[in-house]
Amino acid sequence: MAITSHISEDGKILTLIIQERFDISVYQSFGDAYKDKLTGIDKVVVDFTTVDYIDSSALGMLLMLRERAGAGNAQVELANCKPAVKDVLTMANFEKLFLMS
Repeated sequence: MAITSHISEDGKILTLIIQERFDISVYQSFGDAYKDKLTGIDKVVVDFTTVDYIDSSALGMLLMLRERAGAGNAQVELANCKPAVKDVLTMANFEKLFLMS
């Protein structure tokens, strides 16, 4: 389960792409995907296009990302969520903490 990341050409947007399952098994790779890349970033987009499953540990990882990105004043957007994933995020009131598209 790889997590890939890339920075936009202008250096302002960091995109994290999660594959299939977002759970404790990707804890290390999720942190590694952004830990040294937040300097100068205005926005972090977490792309859920292929994610079919999310659990409570993933919610914690998103909160940790929000805290670290917010320290640099970057916004965090949760993008392309499938209905089942969006339901979990909504139940956790994440629409109040994150941009959702």
